[in-house]
Amino acid sequence: MSRTTEPVVVIVPGLRDHVEEHWQTLLAARLAEAGRTVRTVPPLTRDQLSREARVAALDKVISEIDGPVVLVAHSAGVLITVHWSQWHEAQVQGALLVTPPDFETPLPEGYPTPEVLDENGWTPVPRSPLPFPSTVAASSNDPLGTVERVTELARNWGSRLVELGAVGHLNPASGYGPWPKAEELLRELEQS
Repeated sequence: MSRTTEPVVVIVPGLRDHVEEHWQTLLAARLAEAGRTVRTVPPLTRDQLSREARVAALDKVISEIDGPVVLVAHSAGVLITVHWSQWHEAQVQGALLVTPPDFETPLPEGYPTPEVLDENGWTPVPRSPLPFPSTVAASSNDPLGTVERVTELARNWGSRLVELGAVGHLNPASGYGPWPKAEELLRELEQS
């Protein structure tokens, strides 16, 4: 399918927001260097754990774009995207959803508890099909979500599942800065 307007890439970070050496930050820079328009949902200055505030921040970025959008979300950014999609779809042509966490079971020490996540509106995680094409990229050893739970979410959302193998949470702590597969998955999504 040919498109006259290349979609704007919107980067939806997780709860740790903008991290210089993160694959999303590096992807945004590479795409911008190649002439793509890229927007990143900015960090919150207050209510940082509020799902509602995070969804509103994504909605604000998308509402400022005149034309098609493709979302690139990681970790809690995936859940922000899924919650946002329950009330909006706007001009979204697709979403790359990478290593969604399982906020309905206890996370490792140092992360919010299920009770805190619930109090901040993160649960229950929406299970209805997304109103746009999507690809879920799953890790076989993600400490924040088992491949079984992520596979179930992908099925519920009507997403294509791509198994990445043992890549942890696909973040700098797992040894990932650059992640060239993101560009490949993004191209496949845009061409579908």
